[in-house]
Amino acid sequence: MSDTGALRRRARIEDPTEPKAFAEVRQYRTRLSRLMNAHDAAGLVLGLLYLSRTAHASPGDSVPTWSWLLGKARERSSRIGPSVRECLGHWFPAAESTGDDTDTRELMPVPPHSADDLLHGLILTINSVQQVGTLLDLCLHDLSVEQARGSHYFTPGDMARLMVGAASPQDGHSVLDPACGSGGLLVESHRYVSERIGLKPAMSLQGKEQHAHTSQVARMNLVVRDIKAHIYPPADSLAKPEPNRYDIILANLPFNQPNWAPEIQNDQSTRQDRHLPIDPRWPEEPPPRGSANSAWILHIAHAMAPAGRAAFLMADNVAKTAQPATQKLRKQLLETDLVECVIALPPRVFGHTDTTACLWVLNRDKHARLGWGTVDRREQVLFINARRAFEPVSKSRARRLGDAHTERVLSTLAAWRGIEEDGAASMPYRDEPGWSRSCSVKEISGRGHNLMPTSYAVEPLGLESDTRTRIDQLKHELIEKLNRGHALESQLLDVLEEI
Repeated sequence: MSDTGALRRRARIEDPTEPKAFAEVRQYRTRLSRLMNAHDAAGLVLGLLYLSRTAHASPGDSVPTWSWLLGKARERSSRIGPSVRECLGHWFPAAESTGDDTDTRELMPVPPHSADDLLHGLILTINSVQQVGTLLDLCLHDLSVEQARGSHYFTPGDMARLMVGAASPQDGHSVLDPACGSGGLLVESHRYVSERIGLKPAMSLQGKEQHAHTSQVARMNLVVRDIKAHIYPPADSLAKPEPNRYDIILANLPFNQPNWAPEIQNDQSTRQDRHLPIDPRWPEEPPPRGSANSAWILHIAHAMAPAGRAAFLMADNVAKTAQPATQKLRKQLLETDLVECVIALPPRVFGHTDTTACLWVLNRDKHARLGWGTVDRREQVLFINARRAFEPVSKSRARRLGDAHTERVLSTLAAWRGIEEDGAASMPYRDEPGWSRSCSVKEISGRGHNLMPTSYAVEPLGLESDTRTRIDQLKHELIEKLNRGHALESQLLDVLEEI
């Protein structure tokens, strides 16, 4: 089944209305957030949903189970808070803290004494839910909204579908997300393949996450959906190269992350004196310390299998900045013919920020071949300008791609690759002014190795479009300068610390 066909199928089978039970669960979460930290309230709901699907034991085992907790909830007179804490304490997935989280006491949400009345109703409502996956998505969305204030959000569903559809994993593939968050991209990869083969896929799903609390959320997310995956103990993925190679790498990366792996940076700078081994990700010199953008791209490229593909989100400035180190990186990627497609995404599709981003698709083998496409695209790159491909989110400044825009992007990419649509040959790809353009690596190299889609898929000239384009350009330049200012501020603080 094609990417677009799967989206149409999902639109037909999903009920767009939210069941009453889902609305009740969200109301309980809102009321709990008045009694405890809103982030913990969302985590508590997620934890109870996890218990409802996992806390089961053999008869005779003296451990707290969901049935036991459900019985307590039905006894309206009982104090249920301690029972909830006991059940969570026994069944919550272990989160080994080897990352940068030094205090893991908050990993298990603890309901306050005043929440007993709400917990009775919440447990009974969760027990009545049948569509566990949909409710889980809503819980993760609410948790993401609470975390977004600290720029630590989960990948929106439509963005996950776009990223996975662009990478196009197949049954039997190994998939890695080195910054997996809640595990959403791994879940979507599993769903993507399941819809195409009609069976439970035989995939190797691997996730890494730096924060212990979020790593625990990912474990719960996958277990509740009965998806087999391995979430590594919390750690910084950039600290060392991946020991294995992967068919598919997916990542919603932290933009402009400062002070990445400083101990690796220091060791690398003195390796000649100390005879340290060369890091295979950057054999000449490590990427700039002030921002981890280049380090992430090189880390992902190094972990790709000989025919591997990768799809990851990256801040706009990486695609176009004239900074020598980043320009050198783009040149290296083009000379090795790794870049397959770059998609300029709409602003505010992540809700909490106006920072604009691009979706990069890398591919180690762009030959015409089974499982990829019928058109040889070596030494070519597809640019898609999806800046205006969005729909508004009700009662919010945020935007979303939506299924229609996601389908259009994936249809364009499928036509460029020459992928069959539901068993029939796709329409031949043609450039569309203002939307997409296929360029040779030679042309891109002649333009300073610029990989910004808006520089190639340019809207036709006209007074309205020219004015709109200029406003967008000025806005994006201002955002880029503000982000650059924040990065320089971090670098200045580092220098002052060393004096």
